[in-house]
Amino acid sequence: MAHTGISSVDHSPQVVAEWLNRLCEDLEWDEKGRAYLLLTETLHAIRDFLSVDEAADLAAQLPLIIRGIFYTGWDPSATPVKPRSKAAFLARVSERFQKVPLEDTERAVAAVFDLLRRQVSEGEFDQVRHAMRKPLQELWS
Repeated sequence: MAHTGISSVDHSPQVVAEWLNRLCEDLEWDEKGRAYLLLTETLHAIRDFLSVDEAADLAAQLPLIIRGIFYTGWDPSATPVKPRSKAAFLARVSERFQKVPLEDTERAVAAVFDLLRRQVSEGEFDQVRHAMRKPLQELWS
């Protein structure tokens, strides 16, 4: 792979690999493709449950490729989605796992939230958590 000399660009694939490795470790999964799907679907659900400004604030703290994943397919005019319940959030994530359903969607989503907690500033994490409905905030602990 050619190096650009721009550290944020050159380091981006490694950052994605680190995030996926952490998710696999936390969930005791062997499949990085499954971890990638979980990360993608959870980030998209978070993005769509936030206001446009809150989503942009969070995205600004994400590493380059993760930020690209976050924004992929986004229609800001359709956010925030309704309903924004915990059940709707979990259903949205789990519906992408039709072939091999998630055993515990809450645990899987909570693992992504925990990964975000470790990767973004505490202030941003708290801001995003508080922007969610109360029942969904429980998963952000």
